[in-house]
Amino acid sequence: MLKFLTKSSGILGMNARNLNYIRPNNKKSAKRLADDKLLCKKKLKKAGLPVPKLLGKIRNREELANFDFSSLPNSFVLKPNFGFGGEGILVVYGRMRGEDLIWVKADGSKVTVDDLKSQVQNILEGSFSRTGTPDIAFFEERIKLMKDFKPYSYKGMPDVRIIVYNRVPIMAMLRLATPESGGKANLQLGGIGCGIDIATGVTTTAIYGKFGLIEYIPKTRLLLSGIKIPYWRQILEMAVKAQDVSKLGFLGADVALDRDRGPVFLELNARPGLSIQIANQEGLLRRLKRVEGLKIKGVKRGVDLAQNLFGGEIEEEIEELSGKRIIGSVEKIRIKLKRNRHLEVEARVDTGAYSTSIDLKLAKELGFEKVIEEFSNVDVSEFELIPGKEKEIKSEFMKKYGRKISGLEDVGVVFSSSGATLRPVVKIIFEMDELTVVSRANIIDRSDLKYDMLIGRRDLKRFLIEV
Repeated sequence: MLKFLTKSSGILGMNARNLNYIRPNNKKSAKRLADDKLLCKKKLKKAGLPVPKLLGKIRNREELANFDFSSLPNSFVLKPNFGFGGEGILVVYGRMRGEDLIWVKADGSKVTVDDLKSQVQNILEGSFSRTGTPDIAFFEERIKLMKDFKPYSYKGMPDVRIIVYNRVPIMAMLRLATPESGGKANLQLGGIGCGIDIATGVTTTAIYGKFGLIEYIPKTRLLLSGIKIPYWRQILEMAVKAQDVSKLGFLGADVALDRDRGPVFLELNARPGLSIQIANQEGLLRRLKRVEGLKIKGVKRGVDLAQNLFGGEIEEEIEELSGKRIIGSVEKIRIKLKRNRHLEVEARVDTGAYSTSIDLKLAKELGFEKVIEEFSNVDVSEFELIPGKEKEIKSEFMKKYGRKISGLEDVGVVFSSSGATLRPVVKIIFEMDELTVVSRANIIDRSDLKYDMLIGRRDLKRFLIEV
């Protein structure tokens, strides 16, 4: 059951954090390193820890006047060196088609060279720095989002915040971007914070600004508990190594998950916020006291201790509370055939896809040869395939051909970079983790893919996915 924090919960207040943990454990030189993002990234990289690639920096007006903006890639991030709380960060998602020096943000709005110059000027003047003094602007590569996290984070990169004390990861949370936060994962800007079980890397409870504790992504049925963070052990070990490198005794490490590279450091915090306690529904103080004064020999020992002290049998607890089954990204399923027969196949579980789809060959094995043949005889050119008109196209198709094609349940309308296509949709019944699912599946050619079946989130309402 959810619990609310009280003084007896071991909650750590801001004053206690500053007086008892930051001042004694974080020397001025270490805090300066954490505050100086460029220097911190340089030191982490030198120690063999992954950081985003630096694309360029601007230290003064002269360098701004001479900077070659055409050298910037299609996507990048502009940051203030001494910024905090996500303020002043500009995330560019792509270059506008047909335009060399016009980019776009997450919401589709344009970013011109003049916009970039204006933002850089504000950064140079210290508008976003912690002390209000002149700052340095720098460009770095934009981390590429892992497909499994796409439904959870609104047009932005999620990251993991880990609190490390005395070489032991104490507490962690997953931070997700929302429309309110403008594609940034910072909680003070309106992002969502999900507590993480240290032992398993599985999310537990979640908070969202003025709404407080929430169970689902707003306006969806995507459950926030039960998300398993990939590379979990590696992330924890990286956070402890970062503490060794930075000499920060009380550290907040922010790690993003890149689609190609895996865990990558975004930044280190010498004064991490305390909302992580609410996300986890547990106070920091009790955990800090449990490892205070211990002699931790080595990174692996610190992580082992954290997982033993602060972890639980979270998967069983979540299943008990939610009534949902925890499944992996690949599952063996049994598809129901006629006369009480079944066909076993391995399927890819993908929360990034809405609908379930099956390969042409598998569809034929399931008895849909006639549907495929009759659907292929339809002249698609008689339908005007316009994005945003999917409902009208489906209605028109089913009105004309729904009764003529025996076994056709619906039609799928898909728009992609290669054009628009119509796909036959059929009804199938399958068992996954001993639960029966009645599905409407698209039939497509998946011959070049590893799995003949992909299960989309429409059929995953009774399951929690270990991504």
